[in-house]
Amino acid sequence: MPVHNADITAIFTEIADLLEIEGANTFRIRAYRNAARILGDLPQEARVLVERGDDLTRLPGIGADLAGKISEIVTTGHCSLLDRLRRELPPAITELLKIPGLGPKRVKALYHDLDVQTVEQLQRAAQDGRIRALHGFGAKTEQNILQAVQAHASQSRRFKLTTAAQYAEALRAFLQAIPGVQQVTVAGSFRRMRETVGDLDILVTAAPDSIVMHSTVMQRFTSYDEVAEVFSAGETRAIILLKCGMQVDLRVVAQQSYGAALHYFTGSKSHNIAIRRIAQQLGLKVNEYGVFRGAKRIAGDSEESVYSAVGLPFIPPELREDRGEIEAARGGRLPKLVELSDLKGDLHAHTKASDGHDSLRDMALVAKALGLEYLAITDHSRRLTVAHGLDPLQLARQCDEIDQLNTKLDGITLLKGIEVDILEDGSLDLPDGVLARLDLVVGAVHSRFGLSRAKQTERILRAMDHPHFTLLAHPSGRLIEQREPYDVDMLRIIRHAKQRGCYLELNAHPERLDLLDSHCQSAKEEGVLVSINSDAHSTFDFANLKYGVGQARRGWLEKADVLNTRSLAALRKLIKRTM
Repeated sequence: MPVHNADITAIFTEIADLLEIEGANTFRIRAYRNAARILGDLPQEARVLVERGDDLTRLPGIGADLAGKISEIVTTGHCSLLDRLRRELPPAITELLKIPGLGPKRVKALYHDLDVQTVEQLQRAAQDGRIRALHGFGAKTEQNILQAVQAHASQSRRFKLTTAAQYAEALRAFLQAIPGVQQVTVAGSFRRMRETVGDLDILVTAAPDSIVMHSTVMQRFTSYDEVAEVFSAGETRAIILLKCGMQVDLRVVAQQSYGAALHYFTGSKSHNIAIRRIAQQLGLKVNEYGVFRGAKRIAGDSEESVYSAVGLPFIPPELREDRGEIEAARGGRLPKLVELSDLKGDLHAHTKASDGHDSLRDMALVAKALGLEYLAITDHSRRLTVAHGLDPLQLARQCDEIDQLNTKLDGITLLKGIEVDILEDGSLDLPDGVLARLDLVVGAVHSRFGLSRAKQTERILRAMDHPHFTLLAHPSGRLIEQREPYDVDMLRIIRHAKQRGCYLELNAHPERLDLLDSHCQSAKEEGVLVSINSDAHSTFDFANLKYGVGQARRGWLEKADVLNTRSLAALRKLIKRTM
């Protein structure tokens, strides 16, 4: 069974959780959590590195012991350390960690003091009022736990886009390798580049178009190594559950219906309903098999033909949310969406001078190999001690290094920058004299996320008024499925950026994808340029730019709306005006 980064991440996270419940050494626990985070963010599959014989200790934060465990997991599909820990602790105890508000320390207390081992036991303990008596809990915490348990029971599982991509790409390659298969496309919310994906919808066309061929595809699909359960399997459709918990729905469709099926299963539901209404007004019927006038099929072999039949141009998948795209298509106002190849540079990247893992030179050379013309080095400022932020002297030394390295580099230019903390009062974490030497200043909120809407907004507005402020990093502060956005008046911030002449970041890190797509649209409408940045902490992370571009496309952004599609000369003029 192919082992994906998400599988290794899950194993290392569970090891760290179980070690913490056992009361193991803090540094050991932290090593597994860091490794889980690193592998979760790694765009390249660790499995490929192992199969290629690469030295895994070259990965940031991975030593010989962890490298050995990664190889063990890739080779055997399991980890002997996790097997041992599972034998030592109740099998269902890690399910408690999925309840919001329950970390390993609280799970440890519940287990040792109340013998709570399952979610059901946790709910009963909360209902019986036994949790409030534990040290560090109380009645309010008990009520919050009960509400979280009830909410957890009603939630359907979703996967981050980058996690879904690991399983989708492996399945697509597996199906494409079946003799006779012509096209394999992953549709649904995955194709629309939604930030999280509930399940996968896969369409296959095959030649010859026969029941025998269909049967072969279905047999191979349902016997795929990662299948945990087969829910149904017919001649042209099968539904399976992967061992990771993701449902996959496969349909084998006739070539003449491929476009109609792709349109139908890409969605969204509201977009499809709107298209069907237009078709009905024209005396047509649109379904997954084609576009029909009475019993006659008039379109459906391509998506373009489906839209053309109802009088519309092709609408890109990322826009299909029934949020004005149909009206724009009718009026000839559909945007020409930004492409990954449009990016000329990256304005947010870290090196090992703070919490990154590679040198200035290594980051520059990989960015150049990917076709970028410039790269801004924006290590953290001193306030963020957990990230080993730079003080004024360290930043000055780095500026000297960048200037020196630029005399030797060919085909790429490093820009001097900093990701400076925005303090609670809106001031910046470094003095003006230091910031004045930089090419750009990226401001970011890394603390006091719980401020009121008014205070958080004013904090950011004051920071943007600073004469050296260039770009607001990850503007809402969210981490997908980990931390909600802080409460802020984003429209006011966007309009202030317009007035001030500074810019907003779309952070491409898969855990952030921040700006939200709706805020991208607002920025476009207000005339504020957005910079699609990788927030790379290693040379591997530049691969995340594709997810940022996907989010930008969902936000209707065109090449002209994106700051870092400019040439270096044009960029310098734009960022100089903010300084």
